[in-house]
Amino acid sequence: MTRILAVDDSPSMRDMVRIALSGAGFEVTQATDGEEALQLARQQSFDLILSDVNMPRMDGIELIRALRAEDSYRHTPILMLTTDGSADRKREGKEAGATGWIVKPFDPAQLIATMLRVLR
Repeated sequence: MTRILAVDDSPSMRDMVRIALSGAGFEVTQATDGEEALQLARQQSFDLILSDVNMPRMDGIELIRALRAEDSYRHTPILMLTTDGSADRKREGKEAGATGWIVKPFDPAQLIATMLRVLR
């Protein structure tokens, strides 16, 4: 089973992502911010990281940089799922190592299709 780490400070968004992905057969672990996500990523192995950008303690861009510094996550797909669709932020995410960028609100079918595409 494909293991996903979903990172978002919004409980309702985490639930929406969990429901959509679990229903599609993914195993979903949740984190409330980048610091928690990084701790989980160091303890477990994930096939894909799905993260918000704007979060307390450690934001999504910082999380990408930290994960890309880890040997085990150097090539793992990292998708940003965020309300921030600005060109500057997208560029910053790409430079940090983001695989893709999805703007909220998201269509569950599109999210799953994008994930399957980057997991191949």
